[in-house]
Amino acid sequence: MHEFVDEFDARPGSATSLLRTVLGVSTAIGETWLTSGSLVSLMEAVDVSGARTRTALTRLKAKGVVATDVRDGASGYVLTPRAEQLIERDSQRIVAPRFMTADSPWCVVSFSIPEEQRDLRHQLRRRLTWVGCGSVAAALLIAPGFMVDEIEQIVADLDVADRVTLFMVDSIRGATEPAVAVQRWWDLESVWALHDEFRQRVAPDVEAFRASGEPRAAFRTWVRALDAWRPITYVDPALPAEFLPTDWPGNETIPLFLELQDLVREPAAAYVAAVVGDRGPIR
Repeated sequence: MHEFVDEFDARPGSATSLLRTVLGVSTAIGETWLTSGSLVSLMEAVDVSGARTRTALTRLKAKGVVATDVRDGASGYVLTPRAEQLIERDSQRIVAPRFMTADSPWCVVSFSIPEEQRDLRHQLRRRLTWVGCGSVAAALLIAPGFMVDEIEQIVADLDVADRVTLFMVDSIRGATEPAVAVQRWWDLESVWALHDEFRQRVAPDVEAFRASGEPRAAFRTWVRALDAWRPITYVDPALPAEFLPTDWPGNETIPLFLELQDLVREPAAAYVAAVVGDRGPIR
């Protein structure tokens, strides 16, 4: 079972991953500039200390995720254009989940990159796998057809369009039944584990919020839920139900996430607005 790491090299639950989620939540409600004091306060609400937050800020700045920006004599942080693009992509996956049906098309990705450019080849495979492509062979990947635009963007970003061919196909045929083949192409065991982890992480937070009803508890619940949910929206290929076990965990976690979103997103946004409005001490 592989360990999920996102494009910011952050593992769910880490200070860096939680900070990136906090930045995304804040940006979504229009708070695009935050002082380090505001970020420390928001991160303390999800049990991350000020020292760990500052370390995570340093890492995100070094990776080009955030940049410093002085306004009215106060120093704060903003997302870089590249980070805004990635977070917007996350938001689209989360807000509008996509699913395949038995009649949905597939996108097959074939590429040929020479051995002397193996680093580029590795980068292409890594990025395609990270966004949800399955691995059929060393230079052949497969994905739901609805991912074609995202795949084309990755190919363009890496400037390998002349070495990559995409095929849109209607069916999978072969001696092996598709329901068996997809278990080789995707690490469904790891996807299952992420769904289980999401339920385990979210349940206590939801219980705490229902007991208190406080905006701070809503914010904690929403950030931790998003942080655990985001990887699922990438590594779960959203395969047709006919290809998955009848007890597939997504049958429970997707309705749970949507219900949670309706429950806590608005009070969580109110908490962010209150903290950022106060601005807090510049640290």
